[in-house]
Amino acid sequence: MTTTELEIIKALAEEGNMRKAAERLFLSQPALSQRLQTIEKDWGTMLFVRSQKGLEPTPAGELVIAFAKETILKKEETAEMIASLADKVHGTLKIACASIVGQTWLPQVLKEFVQMYPDAKVSLMTGWSSEIVKALYEGEAHIGIVRGQVDWKSRKSYLFRDRLYLVDQEITSINELLETERPFIQFKSDSNYYMEIQRWWQRHFLQYPKRQITVDQIETCKQLALNGIGYAILPSITLAGNEKVNKIPLLNSEEEFELTRDTWLIGYDSIFELKQVSAFTEVLNAHAEKLRKELK
Repeated sequence: MTTTELEIIKALAEEGNMRKAAERLFLSQPALSQRLQTIEKDWGTMLFVRSQKGLEPTPAGELVIAFAKETILKKEETAEMIASLADKVHGTLKIACASIVGQTWLPQVLKEFVQMYPDAKVSLMTGWSSEIVKALYEGEAHIGIVRGQVDWKSRKSYLFRDRLYLVDQEITSINELLETERPFIQFKSDSNYYMEIQRWWQRHFLQYPKRQITVDQIETCKQLALNGIGYAILPSITLAGNEKVNKIPLLNSEEEFELTRDTWLIGYDSIFELKQVSAFTEVLNAHAEKLRKELK
């Protein structure tokens, strides 16, 4: 199969719709349909069937789709390895990053990186730390930026540690949580972060908050707290410092240390030999060192 044919199969599988795939490939629908017929003729079997849901791969189609994706990925990896032999930093840098970091701190790092290396391309995906580890295992990302305790056997570099704060317009001390009727605003996060907050709560209180609001994004959680809807527990990386709210550090009741959240850079050792990864790591570590000094 040619590269174009591989891209056609990949696009049809991911879009599940002839029109959307045609738009993505800059082809007309009739032209794409004809190309698919030619590919199916070469394989000697139907690869997709049309249904009410769109295009559905046949069992043979699933095998060809897997072959196409794997071949495209191998070609990209080979091209990047060849590019790494040259002096110029180019190629695609694929980053998988914890959503909180991707929304707050990472943009300034990427801004400097693209200014320094205009020939490099950046592919960024955000999600929970568990999703980032999965992306690295499956070759969808070169490096990952994760939060909390993550089991990773290859290279793992510490970036920074930020504190966790109880944020509210009215509450001024942790003890007030025992009596308040204000809702606890939580955002969906990876299980490690959620369990850390749960353990802290259980060490301090015998019962769960009387009222709770759950949202799907940390920025929504932050804005609700800043607008006085209720209180939230937020990492310091999400706070600029000029918010008109009370910020109370979470302390472990037994040892009275501040509850914190660590951020790590992870990846396979061989990946850091790629020039675009090596260059980005230098920029990233410089920004992390600066942040560590600010958070002291």
